[in-house]
Amino acid sequence: MSAGTGRRRSTGRPLSHAASRPVPAGTRSGAGSRPDARRQGRRTPRPAARTASTRRPLVTGRGVVLVGVLLLLALTLAGPVRQWLDGRAELARLAAESTDLDERIAELEGQLDRQSDPDWTAQQARERLSYVLPGDRLVVVVDGAVAEGDAGTLPDTSAAARPWYEQLLGSVAEADG
Repeated sequence: MSAGTGRRRSTGRPLSHAASRPVPAGTRSGAGSRPDARRQGRRTPRPAARTASTRRPLVTGRGVVLVGVLLLLALTLAGPVRQWLDGRAELARLAAESTDLDERIAELEGQLDRQSDPDWTAQQARERLSYVLPGDRLVVVVDGAVAEGDAGTLPDTSAAARPWYEQLLGSVAEADG
């Protein structure tokens, strides 16, 4: 083989001997030696490269494999992503619950401090249980009638010593009247 024809192009064909000659200055490398070899303004019609029967299919094997891999990846990641989102929601719920419990603790500690004060305890005993200190005067309103007495004494019940059935008949007579 000669030096010019022994080398091969990337297409597999041997290089032509003319391609290895130097190009004279002022000429284009693609220009031929015939100046009017091509007509100006007119192109030869190109044959249709692809017809309807030689079109590439819309769905190829690579496309199917790619879609399958993407679906497999989505299904694989769906469970952990859902668990992560559920965990985030659970953390938010627990943080809100913790805040509520902290507020409740502060409220109960304030109530405990109030209850340890002896003045507050005495005030609550007077209001809720009607306790009085010795020397205080207790006024209790019963059915619109005022009953007064000293602390620790019972009202006089001798005037109302009727038996219960007479009291019942008297209240029925009042309601009827």
